This record gives sequence, C-alpha cells and structure tokens, in this order.
Amino acid sequence: MSHPAQIKVPATYIRGGTSKGVFFRLQDLPAACQVPGEARDKLFMRVIGSPDPYSAHIDGMGGATSSTSKCVILSKASVPDHDVDYLYGQVSIDKPFVDWSGNCGNLSTAAGSFAIHAGLVDPSRIPDNGVAVVRIWQANIKKTIIAHVPVTNGQVQETGDFELDGVTFPAAEIVLEFIDPSDDGDEGGSMFPTGNLVDDLEVPGVGTFKATMITAGIPTVFVNAKDIGYTGTELREQINSDPAALKRFEAIRVAGALRMGLIKTPEEAATRQHTPKIAFVAPPTTYTASSGKTIDAGDVDLLVRALSMGKLHHAMMGTAAVAIGTAAAIPGTLVNQAAGGSEREAVRFGHPSGTLRVGAQAKLVDGQWTVTKAIMSRSARILMEGAVRIPGDTF
Repeated sequence: MSHPAQIKVPATYIRGGTSKGVFFRLQDLPAACQVPGEARDKLFMRVIGSPDPYSAHIDGMGGATSSTSKCVILSKASVPDHDVDYLYGQVSIDKPFVDWSGNCGNLSTAAGSFAIHAGLVDPSRIPDNGVAVVRIWQANIKKTIIAHVPVTNGQVQETGDFELDGVTFPAAEIVLEFIDPSDDGDEGGSMFPTGNLVDDLEVPGVGTFKATMITAGIPTVFVNAKDIGYTGTELREQINSDPAALKRFEAIRVAGALRMGLIKTPEEAATRQHTPKIAFVAPPTTYTASSGKTIDAGDVDLLVRALSMGKLHHAMMGTAAVAIGTAAAIPGTLVNQAAGGSEREAVRFGHPSGTLRVGAQAKLVDGQWTVTKAIMSRSARILMEGAVRIPGDTF
C-alpha cells in the first residue's frame, strides 16, 4: 500500500504575548485552504497535532495548552485604512474542530510584527528607525487593532528589555490599542448583553452566582472567587488537576453563554470552547506566582484568574485582559468592585504568572456604557521560520 508524500507549507512559528502560534500568509496556503471550510480546518488541526487523545501534541506544532494550539492567517487588508487582515483559529486539543468565534489578544501582537516580516505592510509606512503603526483588521470579530511595532534599520526590533509576566525572557515592547473593543450586538449597542452590570446567574446543578457578563475584547463571564470557593490566588495546577472544578466552571460558562445569547442550546457550547471566557475575581491579596515571585497585595488593584478552552490559563489571555480593563473602568461591575470601586482608566491585576496593566477608556452615553479603546503592552518574537510539513492526504 502506497502512502502520500508530505507537503510543505511556508509558515512562521511566533510567540506573541503569553501565547504562540503557527502563522501563515494566505497566499502561501494550498489552494483548497485559501477559503474557509473543511480543508482549512483539517490543515490547521494536522499542523497543531489535533485531535490528540493523549493531550500532548507530540505529532504537531501545538503545545497541548490553549495558549499554544493556535494558527493565524494574514493577508492584505480587505477594508480601507488598514494594512492587514488577521484571522485566528483556536485549535481544539482533543476534539476535531477549529473555533473561529473570537480573537487572540496575545497573538494580535505577533500579527503586527509578522505583517511587516511578511511584506504585507506598505514599505512607505515603515520607518528606518522608530515605531511602525500597523493597522490590523481582526477578521474574526471585525474590529480594528493598532500595533505600535518598534523598527531598527528597517527591520522589526524583537529583542529588548521589556518584561512580561508569563514570558521567560525580555523582548521589545509592542503597544496594542484595541479600538471600540465591545461587541455591540443587536441589543441597542450595549456591551452588557443582559442589559445589567451584575446579574444573578442560575447554573443548573451548581447554584446561583452574581455575574458580570461583558463583550469587550472577548465575551467574558466574571464571578466572585469567594462565591465559588476560591481566593483568587490559585495557580494552574490547583484548578486543572481537579476534574470536578473544571466541570463546574464549564457549567457556569455554558449558563453564561446562554444568558448572553451566544448559544441557543447547552449542546452548542461543545463546539464553542473559545468563547465566552469564564473568570473569577478577588480583592488584592499577597500570593506567590508560578515563577516563585511574591506578588504583594499593594502592587495590584485586584486578582483575576481565567479559564481558556476548559483549563485555567497560566497567565492571562490578551482579549480577557481587555474585558478586565473595560469592566474595571465601569463602576458597579464585579471587576470594578473587586478593584475597590470608583471610575478608573487603568488597572493592574494579579494573575497566576504575575501582574499585568491594562488601560480602558469607558464612558456613559445615553444610559449605555461604551468603551472607545483599551491599551496594553506585550511583546512578540519569531521562534522559527520556514515550512511546516503535513501528510499529503490531510485534506
């Protein structure tokens, strides 16, 4: 029996923020994968090494965590006044599907730098030395992201002394602006789909919890840590080694997704793992981060832990950080209350790997809260470039 040869697909492996993914230019993909559909999904799953019943991604580029099971496609912008289209696929680790329902805030950083590396930005917009302003159209959620990418001698400056908790080595700072990051939906433009800053969320078989459900950055369900038996100082292993806890979090997430109108039946949540996120908040408390570093209560405004793809995230998803910053800016939300109340334009929160600062500009217009932009700093670095190989009968 003959077996097909492997095919080569040009690709670049990049760390962006506290995530990493396999990046492709649309024009480099096999013809069948240049359009959305089954062929593209099968390609991405095979590249990452999913679905993997061993949850190890031994036979692929993934790292068997939500932070490392990602693929990205960049192409010339399809909308005016932008440089590139950025399309993101979150590859399920143990199930055969790719979730296209949201963005990855961390990889948005890498999308800005890769756009320059890949020759997708007009050279006239790239200074020899300085900061290139890359205008990104986030094609999954149809939003604008502005990446301020440092450039030295006409090339992206990747090395530097900017430190990001959750990333082992320092690199060059890239400032991201998420423009109008809330999902306006159909309910009169509110970023709170239920119309409330805080709801009583009834979770069948689990209980009823206070919840803030917001669509800024990425749809997110926030609950109080103490209401579900936590302190907000938990690290990844404490949650991820507890199947009963993970099941409970998924039940809360599904209930939130139903209340937010993201799904119509609980069964739909199985193929919508990427959104919404579920996070729990607590007032500042001194704790030891996963690196062993002490995070002092006086150095943060609140504590946040968030789950991604069914597991506690080792740091914080960039899109969830936008949700945190936005909710923190709006008096009355659970996030704002955990941070001590009052209006604010920036918040520093503690996560399992350390701290992160995010800014958000929110204002009340005609009785509705709106957010004009959220800002945070990340970094990105190319780890490897060349081509990925996949069996010729993949799609």
